[in-house]
Amino acid sequence: MLQRIQSIYLLFASLVLFALFVFPLAHNIFVDGKLVNVTVTGVYEIVNGQDKQIQPFLPLTIITVIAALIPLAVIFLYKNRKQQITYSYIAILLLIGYSFWMAQTVKNVVGPIKLEYKNMGIGLFLTSLSIILIIFAVKAIQRDEKLVKSADRLR
Repeated sequence: MLQRIQSIYLLFASLVLFALFVFPLAHNIFVDGKLVNVTVTGVYEIVNGQDKQIQPFLPLTIITVIAALIPLAVIFLYKNRKQQITYSYIAILLLIGYSFWMAQTVKNVVGPIKLEYKNMGIGLFLTSLSIILIIFAVKAIQRDEKLVKSADRLR
C-alpha cells in the first residue's frame, strides 16, 4: 500500500537527496585566491555577491539525480516487499559510495586547505540523513512483512 510509513520515509529520503541541488557541499573557501562555493553541480566563484560557475561536475550531477530517483522508484515496488527491501539495501550501498565520491570531489577542489566545520555545507550531511531515512523505511517494510506472515498463519 502506498500510504504506509515506509513510503513517507522513502519520499523524504528522495527529497533530501534532491536538496543537494539547493545546499552547498562547502562554502566560502579561498582556493587560489578566489572565494568559492562547492555544490554537486560544480564549483562557483563568488564575484560581487553573484555565483559564477568555474568548474562543472556533470557526472556528479547525473549520479545525484539517479540517487534521488532510486528511493522514489522503491516506493512503487510495494507489492513485492522482499524486492523493496533488496533495492533499499542497494540504495544504501550506492549512497555510501556516492558520499565517498562527493567528499573526494570536495577534497580535490579544496586541495591542501583543511576544510573547517564553518566551511562545511549542509550538503555534506544530507546523504547521511537519506541513508538513515532508508534504514527506517526498511525496518517498516520488515514489520509489514512480519504482519502479513502472521496473518497468513492465522488463515
